[in-house]
Amino acid sequence: QVQLVESGGGLVQPGGSLRLSCAASAFIFSTYAMGWYRQAPRKEREFVAGISTFGTTNYADSVKGRFTISRDNAKSTVYLQMNSLKFEDTAMYYCGAWGAGDYWGQGTQVTVSS
Repeated sequence: QVQLVESGGGLVQPGGSLRLSCAASAFIFSTYAMGWYRQAPRKEREFVAGISTFGTTNYADSVKGRFTISRDNAKSTVYLQMNSLKFEDTAMYYCGAWGAGDYWGQGTQVTVSS
């Protein structure tokens, strides 16, 4: 059974950092593009960052220069390093995988608050 399990969320002050992880299982991770989306209360889910099977990355304008996505195919894990966090980064963060099938994790909550 395919699983994407996110971890690393939590409460952080503005300007702080968090590193999210998404551990994948039961599919050939290296053949899938991976990415992160987020959804804040009363807002639509929005794209945050993506990484191709070749390692090409792209980011939403709102996080460019602050967030970095990476993947470790040996560990079947994708990461999102988030620096200089802002109040508006508060959201549930979801990991996604796109390839022969499309999969989503259950999400991890990130709260930026003083």
